[in-house]
Amino acid sequence: MDELVTGDAVVLGLRPARLPSRALAIAIDLTVLLTVFVLLSVGLAVATAALDEAAAAAVAVASFLLVLVGGPVAVETLTRGRSLGKLACGLRVVRDDGGPIRFRHALVRGAMGMVEILGTFGVVGCIASLVSARGRRLGDVFAGTLVVRERLPSGRAFAPPPPPPPWLVGRFAQLDLSGVPDGLWLAVRQYLTRMNQLDGTVRAAMADRLAWDLSSRTGVPVPPGLPSAAYLAAVAAERHAREVRRVAGATADRADGTGLASAPDRQFSGSHDRSVRTATPGPAPASAPPEGAAGGGSASAPRPDRADGPASTGFAPPA
Repeated sequence: MDELVTGDAVVLGLRPARLPSRALAIAIDLTVLLTVFVLLSVGLAVATAALDEAAAAAVAVASFLLVLVGGPVAVETLTRGRSLGKLACGLRVVRDDGGPIRFRHALVRGAMGMVEILGTFGVVGCIASLVSARGRRLGDVFAGTLVVRERLPSGRAFAPPPPPPPWLVGRFAQLDLSGVPDGLWLAVRQYLTRMNQLDGTVRAAMADRLAWDLSSRTGVPVPPGLPSAAYLAAVAAERHAREVRRVAGATADRADGTGLASAPDRQFSGSHDRSVRTATPGPAPASAPPEGAAGGGSASAPRPDRADGPASTGFAPPA
């Protein structure tokens, strides 16, 4: 079984899907798409009855591309690789490194699907899936994706890779990781997960080789005296932190400023509460000295009506 990893360097017990399950998922998807296409074609035929033959043909071709090509692309993009057939069969499309696919991956898969599935009635796709070691068709090869099984036998757990030493956290924050390919990330993450199962000599040799490959891609050599395994763990943790920040930023952008809008409300509410506490008088003293008395008793008397003192604000005036 090929174990895949996600962008947070955690092993997922996913297995590449084979031809029978993929064929069943494609059959379900094609059944749904053809049903929608037939219904849409009937409706368009009635709506365009007054058009000439060329215009009606153009509308038919546009509806064909919209439903049978644009439909799967849109569904896989919005659901992160889960179509109706794949959802029913427990499958999902992921990148080669185990991450979720994006629009460009779905677009390449959809364009190639027209040729190897619709154009050849699935013959090319079946042959490619049988020849591939991981059951990939041509669309997966060109898009850099893989169809995996999400449903696993119960009771199977995988330990996460070890975290980097605390003194290495954030040390590689300025490292440029854009030139590191997904295949190398996959090798690094799988090594970090399985390194405790390897022989000591093999483990050290693999760590040195992966560290050298990673440093050559980033353009920054491995710091002298730093163990290769610790270097790999620290760089992988840095990439995970960047992925978390990117996903959090994208989530905040999709929220359309909801969090920013609620901050002034909380600030106004807090300032309103403070103003109410300040304006609310405290209990009056039993006896007040006359105004203008010697010693400035009224000036030195405590201010019971003030709620914001050093204890509440954290500010103490100089002595």
